[in-house]
Amino acid sequence: MYIPDQFQEPRIEVMHELIRSYPLATVVTMSSEGLNANHIPFYLSVDSSSFGTLQGHVARSNPIWHDFVEDIGVLVVFQGPNAYVSPSWYATKNATGKVVPTWNYIVVHAYGSLRVVDEASWLHSQLESLTAHNEAAFAEQWHISDAPQEFTERLMGAIVGVEIVITKLVGKWKISQNQPHENRVGVIKGLNHSGLRDGALMAAAVESYDKM
Repeated sequence: MYIPDQFQEPRIEVMHELIRSYPLATVVTMSSEGLNANHIPFYLSVDSSSFGTLQGHVARSNPIWHDFVEDIGVLVVFQGPNAYVSPSWYATKNATGKVVPTWNYIVVHAYGSLRVVDEASWLHSQLESLTAHNEAAFAEQWHISDAPQEFTERLMGAIVGVEIVITKLVGKWKISQNQPHENRVGVIKGLNHSGLRDGALMAAAVESYDKM
């Protein structure tokens, strides 16, 4: 991934937080028919490895778990908030007119090797961890034990676990760092009033880096 110096985010803990906040990832593998992309929600396990381990599951009917080239590795893309940036928000627009639109975005690329886990105990633990992480924000939380055991065991028979030990993490935070302070202030204000889906989230990201 191309990353100009000002957009680099090297802090592992910051990239981990992005993964936890946006766990649905695009997993790119090399299959017998070429490149293949799947969308999988992951639970990030921070263990003894430097970058952590991604744990997920796929339908048993999904060929990803038996049709991938092991020695090539996989790319896992986590996409955070993103937003269009209008040049009309820049303070320098009136002074020079030399402004153009752009797109702000936050993304993490994780690299590693895919391991298939077809074990009931591992799957149960993975599902519990993934569910607990995503239910944490709710007042009334659902637990696997809330459903009949026979029902959940039957459903687990239709899925296969996948685990990726991360060997490299790359973070790109393209959030107006290349603009002067007065333009970043304009971007923050514009995004907050834009009504865009990720407007407020991106404004907060721009503001957090503006204070660094």
